[in-house]
Amino acid sequence: MLVVSIGGSPSPRSRSGVLLERSRQWLQERGVEVVTFLVRDFPAEDLLHARFDSPHVQHLQQLVAQADGLVVATPVYKASFAGALKTLLDLLPERALEHKIVLPIATGGSIAHMLAVDYALKPVLSALKAQETLQGIFADDSQIAYAEGAGPAKLAPALQERLLDSLETFHVALARRPRPVAPGVLNERLISARWSI
Repeated sequence: MLVVSIGGSPSPRSRSGVLLERSRQWLQERGVEVVTFLVRDFPAEDLLHARFDSPHVQHLQQLVAQADGLVVATPVYKASFAGALKTLLDLLPERALEHKIVLPIATGGSIAHMLAVDYALKPVLSALKAQETLQGIFADDSQIAYAEGAGPAKLAPALQERLLDSLETFHVALARRPRPVAPGVLNERLISARWSI
């Protein structure tokens, strides 16, 4: 199983990034291969000028095409998800998320931004033809506390529980996801099948 995780925060220290990293660790502990892309790692010119031929963008497109699912994490700014993330998602092909399960994650300054996932992020994922977009997770900033020094951030118990529940649901959805059959394989099965009338 392959999952692509996409971090939408332009900041190296990001609460949405904390949740994305926890998700990566949880999935890898269960044998899922996870490849992470962060918007800040893409050359700004590639995003600003919509360079579909950029090697970084093409690498993302290839891995998304192979992936079983995606985890997309973003901070909420001005009642919507990060603009850099929208720019990156715009560089994916029209049906890039077809046959894929998507888990959206968002963080914001207060619960007043909670609906940004449903009204801003999910419509974009739907436009990319995601097979299934899960309920997702929203955390306000007070639920993620940075540790002193280099220690790991601490999640509020309620957030930790929601994150684990969502990841479990995501993992189960990945396992039950129907696998598309390659056209050549389908033709061979039809030709070699025994038919009775």
